[in-house]
Amino acid sequence: MGILDSKVPSGPLAEKWTKHKNDINLVNPANKRNIDIIVVGTGLAGGAAAATLAELGYNVKTFCYQDSPRRAHSIAAQGGINASKNYQGDGDSDYRLFYDTIKGGDYRSREANVYRLAEVSGNIIDQCVAQGVPFAREYGGLLDNRSFGGVLVSRTFYAKGQTGQQLLLGCYAAMNRQINRGKIKAYNRHEMLDLVLVDGKARGIIARNLVTGNIERHAAHAVVLATGGYGNVFFLSTNAMGSNVMAAWRAHRRGAFFANPCFTQIHPTCIPVSGDHQSKLTLMSESLRNDGRIWVPKRLEDAQAIREGKLKPTQLKEEDRDYYLERRYPAFGNLVPRDVASRAAKERCDAGFGVNKTGEAVYLDFEAAIMRYGKEKALTSGLKDPDKDTIRQLGEEVIEAKYGNLFQMYEKIVDQNPYKTPMMIYPAVHYTMGGLWVDYNLQTTVPGCYCAGEANFSDHGANRLGASALMQGLADGYFVLPYTIGDYLADDIRTGPIPTDTPEFEKAENDTRERLQKLMQAGGKHSVDYYHKKLGKIMWNKCGMSRNEKELKEAIQEIAELREDFWKNVKVPGSIDSKNEELEKAGRVADFLELGELFAKDALLRNESCGGHFREEYQTKEGEALRDDKNFKYVAAWEYKGKPSDAVLHKEDLVYENIELKTRSYK
Repeated sequence: MGILDSKVPSGPLAEKWTKHKNDINLVNPANKRNIDIIVVGTGLAGGAAAATLAELGYNVKTFCYQDSPRRAHSIAAQGGINASKNYQGDGDSDYRLFYDTIKGGDYRSREANVYRLAEVSGNIIDQCVAQGVPFAREYGGLLDNRSFGGVLVSRTFYAKGQTGQQLLLGCYAAMNRQINRGKIKAYNRHEMLDLVLVDGKARGIIARNLVTGNIERHAAHAVVLATGGYGNVFFLSTNAMGSNVMAAWRAHRRGAFFANPCFTQIHPTCIPVSGDHQSKLTLMSESLRNDGRIWVPKRLEDAQAIREGKLKPTQLKEEDRDYYLERRYPAFGNLVPRDVASRAAKERCDAGFGVNKTGEAVYLDFEAAIMRYGKEKALTSGLKDPDKDTIRQLGEEVIEAKYGNLFQMYEKIVDQNPYKTPMMIYPAVHYTMGGLWVDYNLQTTVPGCYCAGEANFSDHGANRLGASALMQGLADGYFVLPYTIGDYLADDIRTGPIPTDTPEFEKAENDTRERLQKLMQAGGKHSVDYYHKKLGKIMWNKCGMSRNEKELKEAIQEIAELREDFWKNVKVPGSIDSKNEELEKAGRVADFLELGELFAKDALLRNESCGGHFREEYQTKEGEALRDDKNFKYVAAWEYKGKPSDAVLHKEDLVYENIELKTRSYK
């Protein structure tokens, strides 16, 4: 076991980033023209990095498995992006955003990185406004803000329920400008299958053209991975079906440490599972908790009647409803952090108060907000003594303006009108706080290999606050990586182009072909999805919202056995040298089967509850997470040693000089 060097600069917290930028090496603009950078993944983190690096003068190659960067999963982010601009005048500041993020992550993230994130957050908004992102605005013309969970201020900028889409279009436009200038060469429908190291440095990738099946070599002076999270290890998640861990896992197998794999976020506001036929779950934005009140029936018999269709939720009187988040957490109410809200929903449903046929759903009710907004709109419209129907109509119009596309999406999926009857929601796997370990410069333990956005572990600790994913992705891409990567590349100005006809590239390509051949030559009894679903059930049942020692040990053994069976009996039709979506899926699931075991191993080792990692053995009398700061105040970074059971743990001790560690309370 080793102690990791995070390379955090010395000095006062608020001065670290400025000092670091002044101290690091730079690359002359003329020399940037001679340096190549590969960016894998073109969502917000990768797209922002690619556009900015190309603008600076580097030669950039981008890779994504989608047919266009516009299809990156960043597009699915709904509710907003955080920034500490204090437009509401409610006391926000860089420090408060920093503090909320550290506290929200249950004191398991690195102070310096999180403060930097808060510090550059305002720049992101200015950048995106300049790109034409249509953020919502107040009556006076200022950008509007709304609240998200885990904070007591309004700092979330938004564009209806389409914030991710609008930000990605701005990012894509910036990329397109550089593509037209010839500074970015885009390789869409390409998947990275391996990282190539030359003399211990990342010097390129092996990629597969997903249209032709050709295996290609691509060289560069540095490689940036920005390929998102690994939530699809659970099979059912809110992630796009193509989201995977392959690029990060390939880098992990080449020496990049994988940090905190068990830190996975369960989002409380998702459309419930309806049966085994589903391939993914749909997120309902956390922004809905601004106006929606979450409840279940107070009496078991009422919950039973609702499940059996004998009672409608609208027929239940106010005094017969349990607004359990408002009851348990009066200070934050429905806007508690995601991990807290998720466990509270599970507790109510496990106790028998669930409201759908499976008993795994609670209500998100907009009745009070509709009537409140309706009365306000009537007053501002000069209507005196409006009747209840008029108030309701006006209120529904306000709600539609704020959340219309989300309500539309819910009605299409569930076939219920959420303006007239409460939404049904239940927690689901969403975001992953774990990822490749990176230092303050966003460099992995492999020199020249950088990692940005959700693919790294750095900013969110054990639980991400809502609307912070877009913030981190764009901060990394626009304002952090373009500075820090220059410190490394300053040593490469005399290196010259990196050739691909070297033994290292040859071996990496041969290793890739052998792996693909092995997948194609398996026994052929079961489909890839068969194994993915089996893995997902193990992960959800034994590594999901709550975990315990017994089931984690069972999961480790079951995943190892499933992986062995997969390599013997998976059926992959078609050929390597042509378009083959089953082969794509097989490679991704093969990696999930390794990651899943490391995930369970990491969760088993962490004998505490913190954020999204809830060990049943470690909880307070009230059922809240019980941290162990004495023994587990560190980042767990795993080194690959051939198989997950042999992985070696390295620790980065977390030092808190500016924040007092406290038991997290939202009461």
